[in-house]
Amino acid sequence: MARPRQFDEEQVLRAARDQFWDAGYAATSLEDLMRVSGLGKGSLYGAFGDKHQLFLRALREYTDTSGGYLREMLASTPRALDALRAFLMAPVSDPGGAAARRGCLMANSTCELATTDPDVLAEARRSYEATTNVVAECVVRAQDEGDLSRDTDPVETARALLAAQQGLVFMGRTGLDIDTLTATARTLAGRFLPDA
Repeated sequence: MARPRQFDEEQVLRAARDQFWDAGYAATSLEDLMRVSGLGKGSLYGAFGDKHQLFLRALREYTDTSGGYLREMLASTPRALDALRAFLMAPVSDPGGAAARRGCLMANSTCELATTDPDVLAEARRSYEATTNVVAECVVRAQDEGDLSRDTDPVETARALLAAQQGLVFMGRTGLDIDTLTATARTLAGRFLPDA
């Protein structure tokens, strides 16, 4: 009879996610994963499979959690236009710039692996399509509230906002100072969204 697991699976997933997020997939070794999880190789692989399977599971958990937070933020902001602006400005929401330098696990992983790993490419497409759909719903709400023209295509606008936001994420990863990055984000917001 198999023994019950003596560890918190979600805690291990979070530790692995943070390791992959900070170091990247290729630079994360089995020893790194054992160190951050506190598990031996047998326990780690017995619970999660190999490094690749653990990475994909951590990435899926990250994208699902982030998607839930995004949906909640967009829906709970009283004015849709303000929600769209907050979405676009999210990469510069940390005044110290640490979050901008760390980037987004999905974006980082897409840059590192999408051309060589079909599983990561599929997860990136799934994640970005889900984000586009959620943002498009918010664009429709902004149209209903009279802040965006009815001529605005919700899906195309959502894709443009996502592309702009991910561009900010990428620029943040390069170490661009937070004041310059924030000014760029404000310029993008001014181009895509009418003044409040």
